[in-house]
Formats: sequence, structure tokens, C-alpha cells
Amino acid sequence: MELVNIPLQAGLWFGLVDLPVTVPNLVGFSVFALLLVEGAGYWAAKLHQLRGRARGLPGERAFRAALAVNPMLLAAGLAVTGYATATDPGRGTWPGLVFAAFAALEHVNYFNMQLMHDTFADLRRLRSAGLRRSHLARDLGRARRTSSGRSPGT
Repeated sequence: MELVNIPLQAGLWFGLVDLPVTVPNLVGFSVFALLLVEGAGYWAAKLHQLRGRARGLPGERAFRAALAVNPMLLAAGLAVTGYATATDPGRGTWPGLVFAAFAALEHVNYFNMQLMHDTFADLRRLRSAGLRRSHLARDLGRARRTSSGRSPGT
């Protein structure tokens, strides 16, 4: 659904709602779209891993690179949209800031802590055990332990 959301959200906000196509709005939407592409890439890689019974996560290096680069891109996106919103608040800036903030939350959701709880099982587990590491964070941690010679269970 992540890849479907990019044109869907663009059409909704810039078409139907008619938000102005400004630099701050485009910057915010761009980092939002980037995170959705990364999320789609992870779930496609995970499906490939499970179907092929592969030991490692396909594209692991790309996900590690994204983990390192995303905070800088997100900080830049938040700085651009935040400054624009502070100096000229309105429809030409606020949506960009919201998109950039949502992208930052998606980064946390994909690479650190599972924030999205969209099934009853997720919600039950959240109530009983609280937040947990995201699937991608667990996969990258497992890959790091395996490559360092430690078993995944240690």
C-alpha cells in the first residue's frame, strides 16, 4: 500500500484539496514519498526473503544506508518546511511541514519503533507489552549479530 499511497496522497492533497504546489509543500511531500518507497522496498524484500527462505534480508545494505542518510534528509526537510512555515504560515507551507513531520514518524516506524498498530493483534500486544522494535530494526539487528559471528539468539 505504501507505493499506492504516493500518487493517491498527491492526487488527494494537490488535486482534490488543491494545496498550492510550493517549494515547502513539495519538499515535505518528497521526504514523505521517499519514506513510503523505503517502506515498500522493505516489505517487498521481506516477502522475497520469506518466499525464498533466504537467511539474509535482500537489500540490507540499502536499508543500512537509508538508516544513516534519512536523519540528515529529514532534518533538512524539517528545517526547510519549518523555516518557511515560521516566516510565511499558510496553505503554502503548513502542509509541507506536516508531510515532513509524518515522514520523520514513518522513519521511526520503519527503522526504530513500531508506531503503527493497525490490526487487533497489534493493538492487544501494544496494550499488554507496550511499544516494540520495528520489523526492519529487528531484521537489521539480527543481520548485524549474524555477521559479527554471534548467533541471532544471543
